[in-house]
Order: sequence, then C-alpha cells, then structure tokens
Amino acid sequence: MSSVEVNKIISRKIISASVSGSMFTILLGLIVPNPFGGTISSIPNYLFAVALSTPVYLMYSFPAILIYGVLTSIISDKVSQFISTKMKNEKSEIVISGILHAVFGLILLLYSLGASLLFFITDRVLQKKNKDFKPLQAIKSFAIPLAVWLIFMGIVYLEHILNGV
Repeated sequence: MSSVEVNKIISRKIISASVSGSMFTILLGLIVPNPFGGTISSIPNYLFAVALSTPVYLMYSFPAILIYGVLTSIISDKVSQFISTKMKNEKSEIVISGILHAVFGLILLLYSLGASLLFFITDRVLQKKNKDFKPLQAIKSFAIPLAVWLIFMGIVYLEHILNGV
C-alpha cells in the first residue's frame, strides 16, 4: 500500500471522527442531558442542560473517538479485508468490519458502542462517496467539532446573559 493510499484512508477516518464525534456528543446531550442524575423540571431546563452537557461531552469524548476510533477502525477494516479475501467472499467484508467496530466499541459499553457504530456508519458513507480525501480536508474537518463546541457554549453564554446570572 502506497503512502498516498494510507494518507487517503487516515484522512477519511479523521473526517469520520470529526463528523461522528460531533453527532455523538449532540445525541448524548439530548439523551443524557444531566449526567449526574438530577431531575429536570421543565423544557427550558432540559434545553439548558443539553446545551451545557454537550460541550463537556465533546471535550471528553472527541479525543478518544479521534485517537482510539481512528486506530481501531483502520485495524477493523484491514482485518475484515484480510478475512474476506481468505474466505473469497468480498461481501462479507462490511459485516466483519461492522462486527469488529462493535467489539472495539464495547470498551465503555453502551456509550462507546454508540460512538463506534456512528463512526462506522459515517465512515462507510464517506467511503461510498469514493472521494480522495486529502490531509488538508482532514485538518479542516476539525472545524466541525469546534463549531459544535462554540455553538453550544454560545447558547450557555446567552442563557446566562438573558437570565442575569
């Protein structure tokens, strides 16, 4: 495998991490807006809890998704390609890769399993587009989680200003 091909794969994986990591934190914020288990008494309190928890989730989960997710996704894809080639069944590659993504995603049970499945789906969608992703595009993709963090922190800031806290 040439260095150009490796750069394309790593670039696609980094873009997948940026997109899926951002989606994961927003979904996690919507599903678990108060990680400490307090009661939320109204819709505005729920929305504020979502806005507050999402950037926190992003700060902790995105580095893990970026580093662990990219590495294990590359391993999953390479192992599944090897196995499907040995089995002489190219169609089994996506299933084996999905299973390996899920197995690697079980490290923190449901939370990381959800993140790994989002990563897998995002990566497959990008792979299906059949574009040659370049390292500069991968670097630019970091604007996605940054934008998510800034938007949600801006919402928290505005809420504090409007409520006079």
